[in-house]
Amino acid sequence: MLYTKGMPELPEVETIRIGLAKFLPGLVIADTWHDWQKSFPNAPADVARFMVNAKIIHVRRRAKVLIIELSSDYSLVIHLKMTGQLVFRGKKEFGAGHPSKSLVGDLPDKSTRVVLDFTDGSKLFFNDQRKFGWVRLLPGLEVPEIDFFKKVGPEPLEDDFTVDKFIERLEIRKNSPIKVVLLDQSVLAGVGNIYADESLFAAKIHPSTSVKDVSRLKLVSLHKNLREILNLSIKKGGSTDRNYVDAKGKKGSYLSFTQVFRKQGQPCPRCGAVIDKIRVAGRGTHICPRCQRPPATMK
Repeated sequence: MLYTKGMPELPEVETIRIGLAKFLPGLVIADTWHDWQKSFPNAPADVARFMVNAKIIHVRRRAKVLIIELSSDYSLVIHLKMTGQLVFRGKKEFGAGHPSKSLVGDLPDKSTRVVLDFTDGSKLFFNDQRKFGWVRLLPGLEVPEIDFFKKVGPEPLEDDFTVDKFIERLEIRKNSPIKVVLLDQSVLAGVGNIYADESLFAAKIHPSTSVKDVSRLKLVSLHKNLREILNLSIKKGGSTDRNYVDAKGKKGSYLSFTQVFRKQGQPCPRCGAVIDKIRVAGRGTHICPRCQRPPATMK
């Protein structure tokens, strides 16, 4: 069963990046197609000059955004938003049905917004049911100057993202509930609802607790558990939450490994208490009421 709404978080976008990084570098773009201008808001002259006949050099990620660097010194900047998918199909995968275990059928389909054709016969499909995502062609030097990139916080999985740096970032909003701060992309890049719930449970922190009221010992635990949980999700291919698939159209399995997320009514795997679903700053939030004691003001 696939689950309901949710924007892909860091592990999902990183899983897609890892897949695309296997298939795309070295391929040359032969042609492009799109059916929705807002999904591909690029001048035809720029596409013809800087995209067609350009070789893909590198695929990287910043927060929840993918960046495909081209030999023309331009880049494709891709935001999946709520329902975006990037699915690569090799030449041999056409005409014989879609790949085994793929959740995506024959392509293009009615959700396909952009297609990149490569000179070797392979294709990259950008599908987006709700039409909120986009593929933008920009000069490479302009990519870091995009407002989003200038405002977004550090990457939690970088080697230099120490516990001291983590605590320093959280203390930017020391009076706010800690879950709200974890979800703030200007504080920390890429963390969403699933991984905030899971890491706070692992560290035994109630999500409504103000940052300033969380002990350093628990913040150290949160730093460690957040990184471990994000890495585990990447290893499991991310969390399929309705539309998310990897670069070959397959779903991720991390939701099978969650401890509290969408486990309301089930026993806590640590203490046996019944997992509850509450709301924190308007977001559905999963907790163990025994392991994650609420702040004193809430008792």
